[in-house]
Amino acid sequence: MAEIDNKVPTEVRTQFGKGFARRLRAAGQIPAVVYGHGAEVQHVALPAHQVRLLLRKKNAILDLQIDGVSQLALVKDVQKDPVLQIIEHIDLVVVTQGEKVLVNVPLHIIGVQQSGAVLELDAITVPLLANATHIPEFIEISIEGKGPGFKVTFADLDLPSDAIIDGESTRLVVHVHSPSARDLAESGEELAAELADDAAHADHKAEIHAEQHDSEKAAAQADAELSGAAAAAEAAE
Repeated sequence: MAEIDNKVPTEVRTQFGKGFARRLRAAGQIPAVVYGHGAEVQHVALPAHQVRLLLRKKNAILDLQIDGVSQLALVKDVQKDPVLQIIEHIDLVVVTQGEKVLVNVPLHIIGVQQSGAVLELDAITVPLLANATHIPEFIEISIEGKGPGFKVTFADLDLPSDAIIDGESTRLVVHVHSPSARDLAESGEELAAELADDAAHADHKAEIHAEQHDSEKAAAQADAELSGAAAAAEAAE
């Protein structure tokens, strides 16, 4: 997929309120605020389509083009409509080249553990102090073929050279263990539930087929009676 240009044409806005924000969104723009580095808060409007594409990446950095001036900003918060999932507002923090920022970076698990072993996720993100313009999209952890006893802590993560973990290095991220009695019981319950569900679907299908068969039989009988009546009428004539 082609890289989306992060140079975002940005309009400074002087009007506020829910009504104006609704009109902005209807016109294909997103209301936002830009703050940080001791500067005054700026209220701006951003192109919705381009920004939605950029926000597919966690911790996106936008290169705001404000009155001909370039300003880098980190997406700090995105507010969405809870039902429609439309972006309603964005908070942006000003950053500069070479600046370190604190971000939560997603952890991606790749591979599959040994058959029969149980994988436990103890964290889904890692807090990093990273270069603002080189924030990793995610950190990978391979569990391919790993068995009980395997574990990964913050200290074991393969990080970019300029990134530092902001937390206890011994914190557990993921581990693999043998199935406990509870795990086995849950697996048995899940299997029983699936079998019961399959049986219920089978019964339902059988009922539908039986109803269709009865309906077809009744229709055929009605046709036969109709044909007999017609033949009798012709004979009487």
